[in-house]
Amino acid sequence: MGSSRLGLRLKEVRTAAGLTQAQLADAAKVSRKTINTVENGVFIPSTIVALDLARALNTTVEAIFYLKD
Repeated sequence: MGSSRLGLRLKEVRTAAGLTQAQLADAAKVSRKTINTVENGVFIPSTIVALDLARALNTTVEAIFYLKD
């Protein structure tokens, strides 16, 4: 699955939560660069990272990532 098929709402959800990339990275125990590359569609996170991001944002994986039709 290419990143062109994956909808990314991470930045929208992160900013709505009032978090910087660095703050989210700390909460999810990943690097700020990881957050940046996911938000820009360069990197598709593993299931574990996606779950950690969702947990850090107090939301579901589906609210952040979805498959486009």
